[in-house]
Amino acid sequence: MKKFTISILTVFLLAFVANAQRFAILSDIHVTPGNANEAKLREAVAEINASDADVVLLTGDLTNEGSDVQLQNVKSIMDGISKPLYVIPGNHENNWSQSACKTFSDLWGDDRFVFELGDLVVIGMNCGPFMKMGDGHIKQEDLLWLDRTLAERVSDGKKVLSINHYPILDDLDNYKDYIAVLQKYPVILHQNGHYHRWRQYESFGINGLMVRALDMGKGDYGYTLMNVDLKRGWIYVFNKELGKEPAQKFVFRTDTHFDAIDNSLPQPTVPAGFSVTKVYADNASIFTRLGVDAENLYFGNSLGYLKAIDKKTGAEKWSYKTDAMLFSRPAVDRKYVVLPTADKRLVWLDKKSGKEIWAWNAPGAYVADGVEADGILYQGGYKMFQAWDVKRHRLLWQFDSINNYCQAAPVVDGNDVIFGAWDTNLRVLNRKTGRLRWQWNNGVKTNLYSPGNVVPVVTQNHVLIVAPDRVTTALDRKSGEQLWRVKNEHKVRESLGRSADGSLAYAKTMDGTLVALSTGPDYDLKWVTDLGFGYEHAPCIVLEHNGVVYAGSRRGMLAAVDAATHRLLFSCKLGSSEVNGFEVDDRGEVYCSLIEGTIFRISHP
Repeated sequence: MKKFTISILTVFLLAFVANAQRFAILSDIHVTPGNANEAKLREAVAEINASDADVVLLTGDLTNEGSDVQLQNVKSIMDGISKPLYVIPGNHENNWSQSACKTFSDLWGDDRFVFELGDLVVIGMNCGPFMKMGDGHIKQEDLLWLDRTLAERVSDGKKVLSINHYPILDDLDNYKDYIAVLQKYPVILHQNGHYHRWRQYESFGINGLMVRALDMGKGDYGYTLMNVDLKRGWIYVFNKELGKEPAQKFVFRTDTHFDAIDNSLPQPTVPAGFSVTKVYADNASIFTRLGVDAENLYFGNSLGYLKAIDKKTGAEKWSYKTDAMLFSRPAVDRKYVVLPTADKRLVWLDKKSGKEIWAWNAPGAYVADGVEADGILYQGGYKMFQAWDVKRHRLLWQFDSINNYCQAAPVVDGNDVIFGAWDTNLRVLNRKTGRLRWQWNNGVKTNLYSPGNVVPVVTQNHVLIVAPDRVTTALDRKSGEQLWRVKNEHKVRESLGRSADGSLAYAKTMDGTLVALSTGPDYDLKWVTDLGFGYEHAPCIVLEHNGVVYAGSRRGMLAAVDAATHRLLFSCKLGSSEVNGFEVDDRGEVYCSLIEGTIFRISHP
């Protein structure tokens, strides 16, 4: 990064030349109806309207929980901007979205944009993380769109300004893929927010600018002004506190001399007796776990397609298009594939052809994985949980006393259905009637600490869960009484699994270790194995199969541990993005999908 010290007077003389493109940038405004930030945003809108800014950018974290009410409130305020406005979401719109990210696109038209201002091509896009804890991620289709769009628009003399909520650093799991595309074009700057602080940085030769939040604390409310003078080759950045004159923050050149980048991945290396094979690579991102039967794999992608893929050849047999990104694993029956969609439907598809047979319109988006057992689909939704007769497409019962959405798959065992939701509660329902047997919460009112995205470990007498509060909890299955609750040096989060005999619960920790806990009535840590992941937070289930415990990481790592000796058998890299989960087919082969759009088969006789 080439920095320069210039007097304030000189900066102002240079910054406001006639040829400069002037931007007002709002980022990390975190507005909820009635909070202090809402009033300050209205003040900022009035100031920006009175300024000489050419364009207004709003670069993510518009809200706190991405609810429809919060998004609509921000939209109503930003509709008061009298200048061209371009908006992208941030992690607070993507990770905890009531509508599974759909309402944002409905309100603003898309989650990416491109426009030209003089000789400057300005291009911005979404970066997740999408509907679960994870690193930022640029969707596969967006990388293709970025390359294609810049190839069409960037002619001689034009420069590029890149916009994202995240920096082009390790915060994005596929940031090297992102940079590899940007480096093909004369990118003078990548602008981002996310960290609520100022920072000037460089990534493989590309200038980076991290801008302020609306609220910087201690009464400091404001936004960013940026003037780009392509003719003279300078960028000027100002801090604009509400009610005060702009203050110089950074000045730097519009140089485009990039450093070489290697974004290739090594081939997975596993010991004798194991094989890891890439079965399929999609042209979009995959956020769902896999549905599996004797012949096919079923999954949804970020373009809204459900696909059926031949397990042996990787050939696509059929696809079905929905109107929103897909986040729920399709439930596979003997005759049907039942798809919960983010466009608010539960769809029955013919398993052989992919033809729509029947659909039910829901009051909200589905992001939860359903479980089919004995011909009944147990499916969580937005503020509800349902049981469906799959063959007859008939709703058997619906439980409505939920105050947020369900996400992880339930456990269906005996006469119980056990599941968590993002309203702080874990619930046990009667499997036949849908009546509540008991519910439990951790006593914290914050929704973000809920056991909303963890599959419980269930034994004959006990239920174990982990959650974002980093605590492991054991409950009496019959009464819901809390048996023990432990927060120790092993920081659990949302990744849990059960041993084959039910005697152990496996939890992956935020330190990248696997801990084995007794499922008995007392807390008993049996063993700990380092998976070689380092810092970790992916809510990927842990699977034990044929004496091997499998775990997946936020950065595409697959680890296998011997269940008997607790020894790490191998840890290999499948890709750069999060592993979504593991499934086992009738032949005993294990399958997993990665967010970047790849599917792998893991074989171990």
